[in-house]
Amino acid sequence: MGDTPNAAQKVSTQATTASVAEESAPVVTKIKVRKHRQRSCDEKDAKGKLCAGHLKRWYDYPKEIEQLVGPKAEIYRCEFCKTLYRPDPEQLPHSFTLRKGPERPVLKRPIRKI
Repeated sequence: MGDTPNAAQKVSTQATTASVAEESAPVVTKIKVRKHRQRSCDEKDAKGKLCAGHLKRWYDYPKEIEQLVGPKAEIYRCEFCKTLYRPDPEQLPHSFTLRKGPERPVLKRPIRKI
């Protein structure tokens, strides 16, 4: 009676081995480039269904992601499937601190003589 495991014990041992395998497997992060004016995720799942999650700016990402995208990078993440998106290279960055370009000259008003 005690030698044969019942179905509940078999399921619990399978669940623990599956959870250990999930923890040891490295997580692969998918990084895509946003299309022009793209606001929602265009990733499809295994069934072919569109995710359509909102792309949100991700400011404080972990060190592993920082190694992939670089420090202080403008990066967006889908709220559902967690796919990462780089900004569209054709568009200006949304953050004024990240914009690069010529400095605007300081215009001085001419002094009027009375």
